[in-house]
Amino acid sequence: MNGRVLRAGGHAGAGDLLALVRSGRATTRGALQQATGLSRATVGQRLDRLFRAGWLREGAGGPVDSPLGGRPSITLEFDDSHAVVLAADLDTRHARAAVLSLTGEIQAEHTGALVIEDGPEAVLDELGRWFAELLQKAGQPADAVCGIGLAVPGPVDSDTGRVVQPPIMPGWDGHDIRGRLARAFAEHAGGGADTVVLVDNDANLMAYGEQRAGYPDCTAFALVKVSTGIGAGVVVRGEIYRGIDGGAGDIGHIRVPEGADALCRCGAYGCLAALASGGAVARKLAEAGVPAASGSDVRDLLVSGHPEAMALAREAGRRVGDVLATVVTLLNPGVLMIAGDLAGTPFLTGVRELLYQRALPRSTAHLDVVTSRLGERAGLVGAGALVVEHLYAPERVEERLAALGV
Repeated sequence: MNGRVLRAGGHAGAGDLLALVRSGRATTRGALQQATGLSRATVGQRLDRLFRAGWLREGAGGPVDSPLGGRPSITLEFDDSHAVVLAADLDTRHARAAVLSLTGEIQAEHTGALVIEDGPEAVLDELGRWFAELLQKAGQPADAVCGIGLAVPGPVDSDTGRVVQPPIMPGWDGHDIRGRLARAFAEHAGGGADTVVLVDNDANLMAYGEQRAGYPDCTAFALVKVSTGIGAGVVVRGEIYRGIDGGAGDIGHIRVPEGADALCRCGAYGCLAALASGGAVARKLAEAGVPAASGSDVRDLLVSGHPEAMALAREAGRRVGDVLATVVTLLNPGVLMIAGDLAGTPFLTGVRELLYQRALPRSTAHLDVVTSRLGERAGLVGAGALVVEHLYAPERVEERLAALGV
């Protein structure tokens, strides 16, 4: 295809042009003609649809490429002001929600207690209340929301948006999260009950947000979240790798030999999460008389420099690092990011000790082991990006423009 963007049937549609502009690959009319092979008139017609929808705007003039001079080409920009995205990131005992622009800037944010064991009806209804308050805070009407993204601490079938046998989400298995959250948004914020809702695993969305924000050129990116549980997200060539039904990355339930007597919340013995998660460290601290009930409690102790918490976090890091040696050998990522409640120096030190000891040198020669850049906002940024990429994919752009009558 000589590098040109062509849709099925040999024609680039308005959605393809928008994708080229959003990616920065072609940001003038002339560049779009060159990238697609379309005539000037056809490019103009398809851009006109995007302008009428409010999705494109003209920017400043670009440089003059011709040695003969002339007027600069007018650049084209994605207009991120025409809509907003709602996003939420659920943990076991608290949640974070936000209003985001279409390019990922947070306009309003709220963090509060929200216990996932209370079940989907109560939790999703409360999220609907939060969204209503956040829209008011951001000064945005409900009809500005183009979609909602939700990160949950369990495996998700991305086709249905339903969690599948989640070990730390009792009562959520198979629940219609998409439909319930859309209804809660409609009831509390006045939005449409048919609002697009996308649901994915929290580690997946953290990895997606971090990779896009900080490592866009990394073609194999892995993130491990260690909080109350342990999970991993993998982004390959800019796409989340989920496996056949959303179960990829569930490394917290890999069996480790030294944990034969450790009972995991999934009901099995010997899972990595039963020995090395924030919840496991919290239990060990509680047994030693240190008040701790969750990964977030361990995080607070680590921030204060509590010596026993730091020692246990380092040991947990060693256990996780041992498992990650296999993960790194299998995936050969360029970046391995450690995130979550335990993602501090003691845990990271433990990970590195065992990872570099057990993994083949070939697997780690070009590996960067780092900690989170976006911190607690990573899941929100990833959830927002998931919605935007879904709604502005070329084929969906065509459907949405037709629905708008442009």
